[in-house]
Amino acid sequence: MRNPWFGRSEPGQEAAVRLFCLPYAGGSAAAYRDWHDLAPRGIQICPLELPGRGGRILEPPMTRLPQLAGALAEVLAPHLDRPFAVFGHSMGGLLAFELTRTLRRRRRPLPAHLFVSATAAPDVPRTRPPVHQASDADVVGELRTLGGTPRELLEDEELMRLMLPTIRADFSVLENYRYSPEPPLPVPLTVLGGADDPLVPVPDLEGWRRQTDGDAGLRLLPGGHFFLRPAGDVMAVIAEVVGIPVPATRTP
Repeated sequence: MRNPWFGRSEPGQEAAVRLFCLPYAGGSAAAYRDWHDLAPRGIQICPLELPGRGGRILEPPMTRLPQLAGALAEVLAPHLDRPFAVFGHSMGGLLAFELTRTLRRRRRPLPAHLFVSATAAPDVPRTRPPVHQASDADVVGELRTLGGTPRELLEDEELMRLMLPTIRADFSVLENYRYSPEPPLPVPLTVLGGADDPLVPVPDLEGWRRQTDGDAGLRLLPGGHFFLRPAGDVMAVIAEVVGIPVPATRTP
């Protein structure tokens, strides 16, 4: 029986490196569907499907980040038998960080590299007003501001009515998060940001350096908060850091 946490298929045995990918607020494993074709041979893309979206749309979504990180740590435990990295965008970046800290507390293997994308450092105070209990119109307005949801979806009332509980749950994950100091991670870290992202300025990205004892790099890419579309530039950074080049013919 297929594990519902893996959006496309469970990790196979052929990869040199597994890249576990975590979605942004309101996103699903489908956000990474193009990455399978972009990734160079040797990197296996493993998008994770959180409850309440995609094929798990009928499951109740989780509303607290420690709950999500703990569940993911258990799900991934059988698949940490080879080098792996974790990538998360926006909410997914914060989740990737807390997942790694959870793995350390449970004495599980740690990622060879952590990629956080369009995510302010965890100890940076959140300044945006909370919306997880706001009106439907305000929640949709926040999605418009973030810019990651196609306009045709935002204007589809039936679809938005189906998705709003999950979107509210994701905003609850972010808005109820409380950073707890722990020793820096012994994991190298790459932070990706959009050069024109008004929501996560460069100083908020630089704060991630406090969270690792390993190498920490910052890469600014063209675009706003959702600079990962198209994903060619992002995949080129990942492949460079992991050490597996992207063939020129596979980069859009």
